[in-house]
Amino acid sequence: MPATAADPWYKHLWPWIIIGILTTSVCLSLSMVSIAVSNPDNLVNDNYYEAGKGINRSLDRELLAQNLGLKASVHLDELTGEVDLRLAGSSDPQSLELNLISPTQPDKDRKVVLSRVETGRYVGQLEDKVDGRRFVELLGSEGGQVWRLFEEEKVEHGVTLQLGDEALQGAEHQ
Repeated sequence: MPATAADPWYKHLWPWIIIGILTTSVCLSLSMVSIAVSNPDNLVNDNYYEAGKGINRSLDRELLAQNLGLKASVHLDELTGEVDLRLAGSSDPQSLELNLISPTQPDKDRKVVLSRVETGRYVGQLEDKVDGRRFVELLGSEGGQVWRLFEEEKVEHGVTLQLGDEALQGAEHQ
């Protein structure tokens, strides 16, 4: 039997549809707030001044690597996890640090210390398989100064990565 205008409000269909829409929006809003609170965004940097100083420091390190004429080829062995790096240029430190940095997930970052086995050749060990887009950072030192090769690469096992073959971004005026 259809509701008439004289019936109480709760016997009509439209108030319940409006109440349902409002209840659903409140529930979804509360669930979004709980997700936002429990998963903070760790990509936002609150200290912009220190980040800017860090950018200048890394540009200085990259310019030093460019002035030394450094180029590196990195090969990741799929079976053993061995990292084989060949370094060309005017630097031959005892050890190097290779960082494979995930752009969005810090828990997937990997750091490998590479030891020199012969002139221009360095070897290290990766604990697990690394695939996908990564920022590849190679750090070394020459004459008490730290140099850096840094590029974005698609990392795959069995593929050789070339570092130092791209133009230096952000220092075109120097």
